[in-house]
Amino acid sequence: MHGTVTTIPRHQMLIDGELVASTKTIPVINPTTEEVISEVPSGTLEDVNAAILAAEKAQKSWSQLAAIERAGYLREIAQAIRADREHLARTITEEQGKILSLAEVEVDFSADYIDYMAEFARRYEGEIIQSDRRGENILLYKHPIGVIAGILPWNFPFFLIVRKMAPALVTGNTIVIKPSSETPNNAFEFAKIVAKSSLPKGVFNLVSGKGSVVGDGLARHPKVGMVSLTGSVEGGIAVMRAAADNVTKVSLELGGKAPAIVMQDADLDLAVKSIRASRIINTGQVCNCAERVYVQESIADGFIERITRAMEKTVVGDPFQKDTEMGPMVSQAQMESVDRAVQTAVKEGAELLCGGKKYSGRKGHFYPPTVLTHCKQDTQIMQQEVFGPVLPITTFKDLDEAIEDANDCQYGLTSSIYTRSLDVAMRACNEIRFGETYVNRENFEAMQGFHAGWRKSGIGGADGKHGLEEYLQTHVVYMNYDWKNKASSTTEQQISDNNKS
Repeated sequence: MHGTVTTIPRHQMLIDGELVASTKTIPVINPTTEEVISEVPSGTLEDVNAAILAAEKAQKSWSQLAAIERAGYLREIAQAIRADREHLARTITEEQGKILSLAEVEVDFSADYIDYMAEFARRYEGEIIQSDRRGENILLYKHPIGVIAGILPWNFPFFLIVRKMAPALVTGNTIVIKPSSETPNNAFEFAKIVAKSSLPKGVFNLVSGKGSVVGDGLARHPKVGMVSLTGSVEGGIAVMRAAADNVTKVSLELGGKAPAIVMQDADLDLAVKSIRASRIINTGQVCNCAERVYVQESIADGFIERITRAMEKTVVGDPFQKDTEMGPMVSQAQMESVDRAVQTAVKEGAELLCGGKKYSGRKGHFYPPTVLTHCKQDTQIMQQEVFGPVLPITTFKDLDEAIEDANDCQYGLTSSIYTRSLDVAMRACNEIRFGETYVNRENFEAMQGFHAGWRKSGIGGADGKHGLEEYLQTHVVYMNYDWKNKASSTTEQQISDNNKS
């Protein structure tokens, strides 16, 4: 008897409005079952070049549309996402391992984000600047950059497509997206939505493959105007090096090691709930969530007992089940990396209170919620990003010490503090050197804010009007409308007038 043969889906890239196959493919693994669920194209430099040339060709006519027309295409895509919500969410969960309810939030937020950015069609503006000359205006225009390359991570793979695409397109740019090889399936589903829409060919392109080939090819290409990458510090450095030859603009959101400070006057129930949520969301694979906790000595025992108990109660399992709070890690390699960080911390003197050991005999890349105490400031667990459900804790005497230790880090993405004191909160907001600070709440940014890191956490940022302006460049025009009057347009006269003043 012959067994049932299961056909594994093989996806296609989107280049100049056409679906394009590849002779070489990359397998995609379900982190819950460890089974191959699809094969995706391993793109070549030829594919990269074709996509960029298509984007360049489309950009001229795309930028000439009224911004409100471009917004109409974006809203069409947002509506198509909502219509396919369930399928898209299940695709994300299957390949990435995040619980289904969070995947649904990601899809919903993505559609809302596109609509939000589409609203800027009538809102982003240039300027009229006062001139030193009579009969002259100085006009500052905001123009699109051209072709944008978007290089994506695997932790919020669907949302990161629109975070880069929506502001790029509404401002008149075109884009080439490279999804992560760990979680590309959702990007191909997005590409199918685009292919079925009325968006002009070449405005959105998708090329999958290895970072060393596709990512590097995008960053090095002379016709790319900006590279926007969300990923690791190492990935950001590689992109900067590749972009340097053409002096290509880069926008980078990289790693984080967010400190959470718990003061003695904090609402402990709120602090425990928020920090736990921040640590187990997406199995701890979120760059802006709490990665290290500083708790004031006088309340340390009570806080540590509560947070440990809360972490231990976390329901870990099948991400498709409604009661599951935390699914698997994205890959075997990521799980092994987290485990090495925990074992190193223990060797360096940390005390393990819960978790800290891979599940034995369990299929899937699951790692238990883990709490470590007595973590020294200079150890790896307090300095390097773990990117897993691991919570290292240490204590401090006063706010000065807490702020000094929080700032003692190569990263600078997000931070948080829990206190009932306005004075303490305001000091923290003014002295903590991070791109974001959350006061008495979990670490999760708003689309109308500005998500940007300091130090090695990145360059530039995303979201809100400031994120939109990442995709614009300025053009200043000196408009001498009284050119017949020589005094109004003579440099010597201007210098003379300035000297008199």
